[in-house]
Formats: sequence, C-alpha cells, structure tokens
Amino acid sequence: MDRIVVTGNGPLNGEIAISGAKNACLTLMPATLLSDQPLTLTNAPRLSDIKTMTELLRSLGVEVSSLQGGQVLAMSSHDLTTTRADYEIVRKMRASILVLGPLLARYGHAEVSLPGGCAIGARPVDLHLKALEAMGAELDLRDGYVHAKAPTGGLQGAVFEFPIVSVGATENALLAATLARGTTVLKNAAREPEIVDLAHCLIRMGARIEGVGTSTLTIEGVDSLSGATHPVVTDRIELGTYMLAPAITGGSVELLGGRRDLVAAFCDKLEAADIEVTETERGLRVSRKNGRLRAVDVVTEPFPGFPTDLQAQMMAMLCTAEGTSRLEEKIFENRFMHAPELIRMGARIDVQGGRASVTGVERLRGAPVMATDLRASVSLILAGLAAEGETVVNRVYHLDRGYERVEDKLGACGAKIERISDKG
Repeated sequence: MDRIVVTGNGPLNGEIAISGAKNACLTLMPATLLSDQPLTLTNAPRLSDIKTMTELLRSLGVEVSSLQGGQVLAMSSHDLTTTRADYEIVRKMRASILVLGPLLARYGHAEVSLPGGCAIGARPVDLHLKALEAMGAELDLRDGYVHAKAPTGGLQGAVFEFPIVSVGATENALLAATLARGTTVLKNAAREPEIVDLAHCLIRMGARIEGVGTSTLTIEGVDSLSGATHPVVTDRIELGTYMLAPAITGGSVELLGGRRDLVAAFCDKLEAADIEVTETERGLRVSRKNGRLRAVDVVTEPFPGFPTDLQAQMMAMLCTAEGTSRLEEKIFENRFMHAPELIRMGARIDVQGGRASVTGVERLRGAPVMATDLRASVSLILAGLAAEGETVVNRVYHLDRGYERVEDKLGACGAKIERISDKG
C-alpha cells in the first residue's frame, strides 16, 4: 500500500496547474446515457474515481475512450446492453447513483445498487429517490438495489422542493428532468459550480433549462438530446487545497486556471487570516505575509458558502495560526476524523460533536499518520509541509480518488515529498 512521505522544507514558490473538477466530471459522465449520440468531455482529471465511473458506464454498454493521456473522454451510449448497475462497481463510489436518473428517463427502467463511498456520515440517497418519485417513478428497494420504473409514456414533469440542499439529488433530478414530459421545477436546488457546469453541458446537448446558478431550476423536457463537446470546469476543491500550500509554508504560488468566483467564501477566510490572494492573467496567486497567521472561524455551508470539502485542509492551516479558531461542520456529521491525526503532529484541537476549536501552536512535528478519507489525506500532507521533521501519511489510496499527481505538483514548487510503494 502506498505512503506519502513529507519533510518540512520551508516556503513554496512556483506555479501549479489546476485540473478539471472531479465532482463535475463524475456528474457529466452519466449525461451520456441521455443520448444515443457521442458526448466528449475535455479537461477531464486523471483520477481513480473517473476510472471507476468509466468502469460502471462500460458495464452498461457505453463505449468510453480515454484520449490525450486521459484528459479527453469520448463516450457513446447508442447501444446499451443493460440498465442494471451492479453492486461490485457501485459500492466503490457514491457518485455511481447518478446513473439512475438518466437510465430511468431514457429507458423507463433501471436497477441500481445502493452506493458506498467515504466514511464521512450517513449521506443517504432518499432525496434522489423522492425527486424521481415526484416525476412519477415507481421505486422498490430490495436486496440492496433500487428497482425503478417510469410510468407509461415516461417520466412526467413535476414541481419538487428539496427539504434540504443536496448536490447529488439536484444533479440526479436535473439529469432525469431533461427527458421528462412537460415542465419540471426544482426548488431549493443546490447551486454549486459543478451543477452549473452540468446544466451548461445539458444545454449544449439540447436541453431546455432556465435559472442556471440559482436555487430554482426550470426544465422543459425534450424528446431527445444530441451529442456535444464540453470542457470540465476547474476543480475548485483542488484549487483551494493548493492555495493553502503557500498559506501554510510561506512563499508565493500561482494557481493556473484558478477563479475567485469558484472559491470566493474561501478566499475571504484566507484574507482574514492575513494571506494575500490576487487575481492574475493566468489564475490566482497566493502569498503568505510575514509573521504568524491569524485565527479565523469557519462554518461550512452549501455553495456559495465555505465548502465542506475544504474544511479539513483549512483546519491543518489553522493549527499554526495565532489564537483559537472555531470550525463548525454543518454539511456532514463525522467529518473531523482528521483531527486525531493532526493531534499526533502536535496540534491542539478539541472536537465536540459538529464543532472543533483549534488553538494554534508555533510549529507542528512530523509523525506517522493515517488518512481516513479523501480530504483528510491531503490535509495531513499540507500539515506535513509545515511540520518539523518527517511526516508519513499512510492509506493514501484515498488521495488518488481526488488529486492528480499531488507529489509532482507540490514538488515542483519546492516541497520535499515522495510516494513510497510497498511491494508484496
């Protein structure tokens, strides 16, 4: 099993190219199921989760070609062989549930295993199912599968209000509504950039969608969708993660392809901590001012609020800030599992339910630590960059689900970081 070894090596300087968004690409790929014409995605990230979605789509009979080293995905769903998504693939990743809406909308039936994914809370799929039921779907949960059937004539347009904001459920409902008969109105819909990107791709395919970027989406169903070529939006979570690297270590790094509008609330917190964020012609530049960082309070919220997927990384930075910071996790329960590992490195963290207080120390100390989920793994790497001595991050298979060549990108800016593969 691979490990990442990080040795604190002072300030980072240079540039890092930000990849296409994992969460956007995983949402865009199932859109191919809505059409018998080709869908091509450019700027695709090269990650294990993308490979898993590729495996799932191929199991359904989708033709998927990985071109230009994996940065272009060419897909065609002109001749599916099955509408059953098996447990052995679906269990690997929560985003697999996103094939349910497209299969049901185009073919009128589907069997999709209930998904697995990261251990960061229950994360149920009930809102996905309720939205589809509002469109007339008949659902039967048995033997670990969702057995779904559309009414005669296909899914019907409906008005559905999400009781809480749900990114995945909004995506599944939006995908399904494009081929539903009549008009669908999704209220209290999530507004994340990945959903905006999905809507733009669907519009390129011929979907009729209004209210993109707002909490109310209105979709006028069409008889069929065409093919399209669509660039995957910049990964705002990778962007925010690498913005924290010079923030933690000092130095100045330019994030190529970065956009402030993708991470505005996050940028506000960095600046409150005394970090400079400036827009450049090629992206964003992050620079650490002299002296210790200031403590800041963080509350995770749906977009455009502070992203839950940057909470662990932000905690790592605040471990050395002057004063006491308070972080409140309002999206997922059980998402402070990185805290005990940071404490092993000398951090002063107190967790009480969904709240954590972090009192900054002068310097972290390197230690062997264990990644518990995707974002926790990279938070430990960031902490290692600022720690005295060597930090060994174990179980980094989580990391490869969401970060492409992390050791190369950080190493090019002066980080002392390497991956060690245990053989046998």
